[in-house]
Amino acid sequence: MKPARPYDAVVVGSGPNGLAAAITLAREGRSVLVLEARPEVGGGMRSDEGTLPGFVHDVCSAVHPMAVGSPFLRSLPLAQFGVEWIQPTMPLAHPLDGAQAVVLARSVAETALSLGADAGAYRRLMEPLAMNWEALVAEILVPAHIPRHPLLLARFGLGALRSGRGLAESHFREPAARALFAGLAAHSMRSLEKPATAAIGLVLAALGHAVGWPIARGGSQRLADGMAAYFESLGGEIRTGSLVASLKQLPSSKVVLLDISPKQWIALADSRLSSARKHRFEKFRYGPGCYKVDWALRGPIPWAAAACAMAATVHVGGTLEEISLSEADADAGRIAKRPFVLVAQPSLFDPTRAPAGNHTAWAYCHAPNGCTADLLPAIEAQIERFAPGFGDCVLARRVLSPSQLEAYNPNYVGGDIGGGANDLTQLFTRPIAQAVPYSAGIPGIYLCSASTPPGGGVHGMCGHNAARAALQRELR
Repeated sequence: MKPARPYDAVVVGSGPNGLAAAITLAREGRSVLVLEARPEVGGGMRSDEGTLPGFVHDVCSAVHPMAVGSPFLRSLPLAQFGVEWIQPTMPLAHPLDGAQAVVLARSVAETALSLGADAGAYRRLMEPLAMNWEALVAEILVPAHIPRHPLLLARFGLGALRSGRGLAESHFREPAARALFAGLAAHSMRSLEKPATAAIGLVLAALGHAVGWPIARGGSQRLADGMAAYFESLGGEIRTGSLVASLKQLPSSKVVLLDISPKQWIALADSRLSSARKHRFEKFRYGPGCYKVDWALRGPIPWAAAACAMAATVHVGGTLEEISLSEADADAGRIAKRPFVLVAQPSLFDPTRAPAGNHTAWAYCHAPNGCTADLLPAIEAQIERFAPGFGDCVLARRVLSPSQLEAYNPNYVGGDIGGGANDLTQLFTRPIAQAVPYSAGIPGIYLCSASTPPGGGVHGMCGHNAARAALQRELR
């Protein structure tokens, strides 16, 4: 009997980047096998009934501005494979004390109108980025290259390289606009006093205006399942329940792409990785972890500010000063007394998430990497501050500490959902400084996780870029 024909590529891991890598290769006519340790595909795009029957919760990612803004994901016929996006009335709400809230609306003009004296400053900051989003995303979601839109990139860079707090204080005079931007910049999972933390704030605001902050009807698992179904329609093969503990387990192939963290890669590579390369991967730094909670609710969250019921995403943290303190604590390995909490309330816009009359909510705060402390009381106190009576709505909870998040998804080292610290160096040299950032240090093997450029987020560009590198170097 003749031996089985080797695959062109084997992909380990079926998160957004693993599936993106597999689809990119399959679209080029290559034979591709995806191996996934869990019984279902998805990585950070999984959903389940984690509290009570009939309540669908997104275990990790829940709101997807990066997905609908991704050049790669936008090129896929996902609607044909069951993916339906729901756009909330507003992308984002940010409550303030006194039953007030500031919102990120779909239009720059509408957002600006709510910012009073800062309206003009907001328009000057955001209009060029939102109006030119497709050109900008083509520059920032790919590895280092010669810019095709240098003036636009330079304009973005002037703000992006600043600290989140510095940009907020220099551009805006009023607490509302400063708080709004602080919440956006806090997605960087770093102290807002540090350089380049403004970058993610600018990107997320521009995305809100350009494409919105949608949710997937039925849960994030639908996006994972849609990508997997499209891959299989191209002739790809997926094997779930296939834990890879050694490179020796892998079927024969021309290339291997790994949707895993550098920590996992060191263990998987064993003695095949040179001591010098191993040392460089060991120096890769991880950021703060996340402490995450799912709630089954008897009714919607009773926000004091009515605007908060218009958005699927609510940033709970108060003022710029409060958010800055919270993020500085997490970045320094301290537990914040009043954490910045990111809340998602998908059932307000997607009735498939809960039984009739009931609701779901999802939230996390940033915490020291690997933290095991109980942060549930602090998270619920922050929500209760802006939604009095919230506790009375709770039917059931599921709590995932940073260490439990890593146990659920080993890519989340210490609960770091971003694939590594977003410091100024690692923004450009993930996971190590080298000409081809996706090279794993062994010929024919590539990393394609969020620990490679352009980093965290459900956009698939790490996997797509890694697959393009493999096609150019190994699979011509």
